[in-house]
Amino acid sequence: MLKNFILVTLRSLRRNSLYSVINISGLSIGIACSILILLWVQNQTSFNKFIPKADRLYQVWVNADFNGTINSWNSVPLPTYEAMKNADANIVNSAVSGWGGNRLLTVGETRIMQRGYFASSEFLEMFEFPMVMGDRTEVLAEPASIVISEKLSDLLFKGADPIGELVRLDDASTVKVTGVFKNVPQNSSFQFDYIIPWKHREAIEEWVRNNTTNWGNYSFQVYVELTDAASEDKVEASIKDILTENGQDDMPRAFFLHPMLRWRLHTSFENGKESGGMHEYVTLFTVIALFIIIIACINFMNLATARSERRAKEVGVRKSLGSSRTQLILQFYGESLIISLISFILAIFLVQLVLPAYNNLVDLKLAIDFSSPEFWLFALGIIVLTGVISGSYPSLYLSSFNPVKTLKGKVNIGKNANTPRKVLVMLQFGFAVILVISTIVIVKQIDLAKNRDLGYSQEGLITVPYTDALAENYDVLKNDLLASGVVESMTRSNSDVTSINSNNFLGWPGKPESQKVIFVTIATEYDYAKTIGAEMLYGRDFSKEFVSDSSAIVINKAALDLMELEDPIGTQLDLWGGKRTLIGVIDNVLMGSPYDEVRPMFMVMDPEWINAITVRLGATNDLIGTMNTVQEIFEKHNPAYPFESRFVDVDFEKKYTEINLTRELSMLFAGLTIFITGLGLFGLASYTAEQRIKEIGIRKVLGASVGNLVGLMSIDFAKLVLIAFAVAAPVAYFLLDSYLQRYPIRTSIDWWVFVVTGVVALLFALVVVMNQARRAAIANPVKSLRSE
Repeated sequence: MLKNFILVTLRSLRRNSLYSVINISGLSIGIACSILILLWVQNQTSFNKFIPKADRLYQVWVNADFNGTINSWNSVPLPTYEAMKNADANIVNSAVSGWGGNRLLTVGETRIMQRGYFASSEFLEMFEFPMVMGDRTEVLAEPASIVISEKLSDLLFKGADPIGELVRLDDASTVKVTGVFKNVPQNSSFQFDYIIPWKHREAIEEWVRNNTTNWGNYSFQVYVELTDAASEDKVEASIKDILTENGQDDMPRAFFLHPMLRWRLHTSFENGKESGGMHEYVTLFTVIALFIIIIACINFMNLATARSERRAKEVGVRKSLGSSRTQLILQFYGESLIISLISFILAIFLVQLVLPAYNNLVDLKLAIDFSSPEFWLFALGIIVLTGVISGSYPSLYLSSFNPVKTLKGKVNIGKNANTPRKVLVMLQFGFAVILVISTIVIVKQIDLAKNRDLGYSQEGLITVPYTDALAENYDVLKNDLLASGVVESMTRSNSDVTSINSNNFLGWPGKPESQKVIFVTIATEYDYAKTIGAEMLYGRDFSKEFVSDSSAIVINKAALDLMELEDPIGTQLDLWGGKRTLIGVIDNVLMGSPYDEVRPMFMVMDPEWINAITVRLGATNDLIGTMNTVQEIFEKHNPAYPFESRFVDVDFEKKYTEINLTRELSMLFAGLTIFITGLGLFGLASYTAEQRIKEIGIRKVLGASVGNLVGLMSIDFAKLVLIAFAVAAPVAYFLLDSYLQRYPIRTSIDWWVFVVTGVVALLFALVVVMNQARRAAIANPVKSLRSE
């Protein structure tokens, strides 16, 4: 029987080669698109699952009530690390780490900047990153030690055994290699190439030692390991009041636990609850994958039912020879499954072909793991699913034909199959309309953010990491750069202009005692506004001409609007238990998310609290020459470090990574969806023209023009497209309105988006249908009416 099914299917495919190509092409492209999307989805949902105890690991977060609104953050006081060990019997262990960063590692003549963490000795025990050399319970025991990745080991030691070898850290201290771990996989929330013991950080950084018992400095990351996931609620109840018990009672605050398996997909919190995050993108693209598969299956169902007249006599003959309806259903399902199998094989070839370009688009290294049992289960599932869905209606419909009527030619195929086909066409176009409207609105949202006034000029602005040598030689470095003629201005600060590294409270005259506002904090020196190209709205920036500026403060416009100060210059503001004189108001500078309002910010002069140097390059037609000059001067004053710089506009563009990905993928898959829909519409229009060929011939003999005939055939499809649009447009509006609610700065969903989409969908359908209709209309009616 199976052999017969296969032979019949192959003969049917060969006999109807055009429609076989349409069916298989549509299904294979649909399956390929779904595989590509699901590869990305699988990558996102697999984050941290390689860690053995991931289901029992948590990060300690803080909820703080600001004027009735709960804010959440993952930086905690350093004493939290030790406090967690005894907070609850269900806490097995706790660890502390920094935020990670690039540091200079030197071995002999090899000097490289690599990213790593300072972490306590429990870190590797809890997270169990696979070790190649060394015992994870001992490798961080010595303060002056370092554990490195296989990649870093090869870079520093060229394949030699690194254990016991010395590494110079930041040209300031020396550490010994005590272990090697496997390269951290891409689907890890931690990305690093070395771990240095927390004790070493305490030894080299005084501010860390000073905060060992300070509950007021929220600058550290703390993790806990629980006995099991079921104890999470009990542990949270035990730890929530620790901050209050240690003097943090100026506002309601509470610790809570964020599970490691949710770090990737659930990173945003609103009013103390998970809100938004990468999981929304995962859901969005999973739905798109489903849409594409459904559209491809609808193509199959439409073409199969449209061809039913040709197969009606086959069904009649089979039934008259004794075939039961069950056997016919199995046959048609079998044909559908074979087509799905062929389509799946072709889809795999398509995926392999486009995967390099797709990886470049999503900035990942995705691949199909053919050795994975999960892949073959997925393959079986997708073949069966598409085969069953695609073949369900044709199988049930064709097998229901009465053999007597079909052999006499008395079955009105078109009448019976017309309504379901119309519904399926409307579904196809409905999905396509939703995807197109969504893509247009997403592009508008990105353009809105990219066209916002940043409050400063990015052109020719670069950031250079700060080092001890640069701190010592800063004034000479600045003078040399300005004297070179390639630099217009230069400043230093605790963060670069595209990021926010610190937040603090600030008081002002008239502020209600109960009002708590966190201000972005910029520690800088001279020429900050001049260098970044920001406008001083009132007063002035810090200046060498005023010795008193060490106790002065500058705020931004958002802060001024909050304070409602009529005559701001000279106002005394409360900061860190002292008074600061307000000397200037700078225009709002967009440092955070381009979709958020600019937050209140203040600037203080503190040359000891510096992390970055910002340089304004002069206008030039020789950027390479300019950068070479800048590099030479930096290397002169910072010889131990390789010169590294980042253009501010490139750094800022990274803020669009997620939504840019959404735009690119939406545009790509919306286009492919339209293509698949067009394939199906082409095939359906061809069969419709073929079914009505005698009617067209009669009408032509009776004087109908080609235009009349084309219009007659096109009007039915036009009605379906318009109905599909009328249903899909409100659905798209509702979905997009919900999607945009996450953005404080968001685009409008304009009426023209729907008009453009509707017109384009209608024109696309008419072009496809009218082409086939025209071919039928210009055919010689003698050929179609010869047998009458």
